[in-house]
Amino acid sequence: MDIANFIVDGAMGFSLLEGEMAGRPEGVASAASTSFAIKGVSASRVATPSVAFGDISRSRGESARAIVIVAETAADIASREALLDEAMGPMRRKKSSEKLRRGRRPSEGLAFVVRDAAGAVMGTVRLWDVRLGEGGPAALLLGPLAVDPALKNAGIGSALMRHALAEAARLGHAAILLVGDAPYYGRFGFSADKTGALAMPGPYERHRLLALELVEGALDGAHGTLKAAGRKLKALPLTFAA
Repeated sequence: MDIANFIVDGAMGFSLLEGEMAGRPEGVASAASTSFAIKGVSASRVATPSVAFGDISRSRGESARAIVIVAETAADIASREALLDEAMGPMRRKKSSEKLRRGRRPSEGLAFVVRDAAGAVMGTVRLWDVRLGEGGPAALLLGPLAVDPALKNAGIGSALMRHALAEAARLGHAAILLVGDAPYYGRFGFSADKTGALAMPGPYERHRLLALELVEGALDGAHGTLKAAGRKLKALPLTFAA
């Protein structure tokens, strides 16, 4: 199954990797980007393996569209929110992972969007800093990841996933967790083998809490409830009427 068609956390009818959403988006800088050619031409990538895409046209007869994976910026806020609203619906803010993301920024250098040739946002993925239990080791939580439903079956979600994992490893992170389908995420190395003593801070299906070690042994002995550890969003300044 292609990642762009995959649904988790109960979201239905749209192309998602993880059916959860953070609060307010925040721009994140990163030097890495991924450019994808079309009609089977190989993609070029900075700091991550190359990926080849086929035709990513919206419909038969329409010309194929080139895309690029780049760092999310503050200018992407409105488009990203609209994409997540369309893909996930109004319940997206009630997922358990939201408790770990609310009021926080994504991990430095680990928020990406997919743009088409016109600059439109066609996909998004973020990773977040967490602690594994009170005072436990640092890790990342992946999500949400969403792709424009019109571009399903193009492999864009898989490319976003691999790009995010490669960048997390390059930046020196030791482990990544997510809530999702083990048979699917196994292709990226995720499993529940080391999450039995870990928990999310809210309702979730235990067998869907998965992890990937980027550093061997990083999750040995990890236990407790995940805690938010990311940089906090700056509060908006107060204004007063004269």
